[in-house]
Amino acid sequence: MDAHVTAQGSPIATVNPYTGERVREFPALSAEDVGRAIDAAHSSFPNWRARSTADRGALVQRAGRLMRERKEELAHLLTLEVGKLIDSSRAEVDLASDILTYYGEHGPELLEEQPLPVPEGTAVLVNEPLGVVLGVMPWNFPLYQVVRFAGPNLVLGNTILLKHASSCPQSALALEQLFTDAGVPTGVYINIFVRGRDVGKIIDDSRVQGASLTGSERAGVSLGEIAGRNVKKSVLELGGSDPFIVLDGHHLERTVYAAFLGRLGNTGQCCVAAKRFIVLADVYDAFVTGLRDRMSEVRPGDPVDPATTLGPLSSEAAAELLMEQVRDAVDKGATVVLGGGRPDLPGAFVEPTLLTDVTPDMRAYREELFGPVATVYRVADEDEAVALANTSPYGLGGAVFAADPERARGVADRLEAGMVWINHPTASRPELPFGGIKRSGYGRELGDVGILEFANRKLVRYVDADAPIEEVLG
Repeated sequence: MDAHVTAQGSPIATVNPYTGERVREFPALSAEDVGRAIDAAHSSFPNWRARSTADRGALVQRAGRLMRERKEELAHLLTLEVGKLIDSSRAEVDLASDILTYYGEHGPELLEEQPLPVPEGTAVLVNEPLGVVLGVMPWNFPLYQVVRFAGPNLVLGNTILLKHASSCPQSALALEQLFTDAGVPTGVYINIFVRGRDVGKIIDDSRVQGASLTGSERAGVSLGEIAGRNVKKSVLELGGSDPFIVLDGHHLERTVYAAFLGRLGNTGQCCVAAKRFIVLADVYDAFVTGLRDRMSEVRPGDPVDPATTLGPLSSEAAAELLMEQVRDAVDKGATVVLGGGRPDLPGAFVEPTLLTDVTPDMRAYREELFGPVATVYRVADEDEAVALANTSPYGLGGAVFAADPERARGVADRLEAGMVWINHPTASRPELPFGGIKRSGYGRELGDVGILEFANRKLVRYVDADAPIEEVLG
């Protein structure tokens, strides 16, 4: 089924954030077409489920190979739609391909039934697919975010409805075509152009068995509430305000470089990114100076130009929201070490900005800063560092830098986060679970646990036909 035709309603559009040009529009699906898409995914499930995990894995591996073959085409599409630096777009294609390859190769093994110890007979946990699952995806990583949801679920045997962000429709269509070209049968992976307000109706449909969302806290709360009301599984990966804790001056230049990469990667538009730098007093001044110098070297401009080192934000609205947060901090007494404004360039640019003296009454203290803005805090010791880190309502990732591994691990163990990296900025790899706690959401993607989030972990217990029947209480 071609689930993006016969459509009506509000347009979904590619708008180049560098030029502001509206490149291409797509109308949203009608209610009738959404119903037909759900029916196609539901009808395709029995045959898809019946295929072996090895067969499904082979198709997902093929999709990974096709993605690498189409690397330049896909990378330029990402840059066009979300303003990502072209080298960053290429890196995203590589990571997304690696995820598909990982699950294509290892998914069948990860899904093998698990024997359970019992006094006699046998017992196993069998991992079975649920059916149709919905993915609601964000714009900041148009390929990576999708495949970390779709790849494992396709190997598991679920069928996919994919609602991508309204700002990257061409990336959404390119992914749908990629899976089709890899041999994934019709109806198994369907792109649907719908508005966010229509997601609830899809989850309400009895043919849909679960939903995964990566996006804003507000969207996650709404989806989680609807899924809960319908007694359906959901996975949420929401915002983050990750701490980056510096405990000593060991290889400080390396630490500063890691901080720079962790904050300005993807123009600072990453949920799991260093956003709050918490530095012990004896290295605070040197760290601030070093980070200021690094950030001052970036060159904003055309994201397709290899010489550009800072791209625009995803939209003018995103740039203005970030500036509102910066102005609020400055008006209430924060110190601007670097930046604080917008460069004299067309497009949705914000200057690399470094703030200190941020206090709890400022939005920058409690809100996620989604762009090239860093806040640095001075603390006296590890206890104060941990306490400050844990004041955030978010709990996605974190990083700890120290020469002493035991000291670093001790701090890492006290952080309220789903992921902590030591002596490296928080990152993502196919084999490592990804997800958070608190207002950052629940559930995990990637690794050996990500493939089981939308699985029925069915117990099968065998007792010999001649064995005595045990007494059952309850």
